[in-house]
Amino acid sequence: MSEPSVAVVILNWNGKDLLSRFLPGILQSDYGQLEIIVGDNASTDNSVDFIREHYPAIRIIENDRNYGFAEGYNRIMAHVIADYYILLNSDVEVPANWIKPVIAAMEADAAIAAAQPKIKWFSDKSKFEHAGGAGGFMDRNAFPFCRGRIFDTLETDQGQYEDQTAVFWASGAAFFIKRKVWEESGGFDADLFAHMEEIDLCWRLQNMGYKIIYCPGAEVYHVGGGTLATNSPYKVFLNFRNNLIIMQKNLPFWEAVWGLSVRMCIDFVALLQFLLKGETKFAAAVNKAHYQFIRSTRKTASKRKNNQIPYAKLTGVYPSSIVWNFFVKGIRYFSQLKDFR
Repeated sequence: MSEPSVAVVILNWNGKDLLSRFLPGILQSDYGQLEIIVGDNASTDNSVDFIREHYPAIRIIENDRNYGFAEGYNRIMAHVIADYYILLNSDVEVPANWIKPVIAAMEADAAIAAAQPKIKWFSDKSKFEHAGGAGGFMDRNAFPFCRGRIFDTLETDQGQYEDQTAVFWASGAAFFIKRKVWEESGGFDADLFAHMEEIDLCWRLQNMGYKIIYCPGAEVYHVGGGTLATNSPYKVFLNFRNNLIIMQKNLPFWEAVWGLSVRMCIDFVALLQFLLKGETKFAAAVNKAHYQFIRSTRKTASKRKNNQIPYAKLTGVYPSSIVWNFFVKGIRYFSQLKDFR
């Protein structure tokens, strides 16, 4: 049986330096039916000319302007044909054998829609990385976290997460998805612009009856913060706003009503914490996130489907509060979490 075709698609915006650094390794990927594509979001740093000159084998698809991560990818993927898509950040280093183990795991089960490899930190390859670690999970209040990373604590990889397992979400830093599922789901929600679009997609996929997995047989190394710095107020705004949006979209109605009420109260506490620390720009970002969320509720309601699964029955949901456990009880590692289904 011939291996399925794979398209690695890198969305670029003014990332010439990252492309020059990491494209050579991607081109050495050990996989037969492989196409490498750079989708460009109207860069102004000569990225496209650089690729054409130095990497003529790479296909370039250009957007007419910067549509952000979510819509930018949607527009690029409309021009890509392969059995599997790998959406890969431009700031990721890959070893040669990073594709085959994940594709093999996904081929083994028709119910698997999306997956991620082990994601480790480029600056210290002994540690898991913030964007995905060893697979993504959600707590009872829809706060995302990872095996190997809870908030700002990164675990050292000591072989503790070598089991292939179903997770709530796969990281957008190295996101594997079957093309037919991408098309069936409609891809990313363009209104999210950037951040949590992969969590929203994975949540929708679970509601559609699919599984998301973490595959430890492959690993990649993520720089992180390639487009928005970790201390960016705009990033804070996107994360707080988008988290509320995906809750409204994907929770059953009464769970959404209750869950959003609780989350907005927790967010208000975070806003007060920012103010007490003198971080007024971050406090303003949380306030703006709530304002924009409330303005968008009617539009978001129109995106709700009729197949929402009760939140507690989804794979990868931690039935307690990761915020309480981390900040009050001092729990820093995934292995310390109790009552995890």
